[in-house]
Amino acid sequence: MTLTTDIAAYLTIWWTALFTILPLGARSHAEEGIPVPGGGDPASPVNPRLARKFFTTTWVAAILFALLWLTIHFHLVTLPSFDAIA
Repeated sequence: MTLTTDIAAYLTIWWTALFTILPLGARSHAEEGIPVPGGGDPASPVNPRLARKFFTTTWVAAILFALLWLTIHFHLVTLPSFDAIA
């Protein structure tokens, strides 16, 4: 894998992990029984803790990317050859 491919794969994994981690631990204004300031949506999170979620996303993505890189680098999974089909 080239550096460009590595960066693209990491960013793809990072964004996927971010959207997986974002809803974890989020409590809405409706769940907390707190009135929404300024007439906002009652489903909006009270304290989204975005910095913590970005940090968590970064290390989760790093671990998943390392597993992907090791799998590709050491040929732990081989793809079938399509020459036999033709």
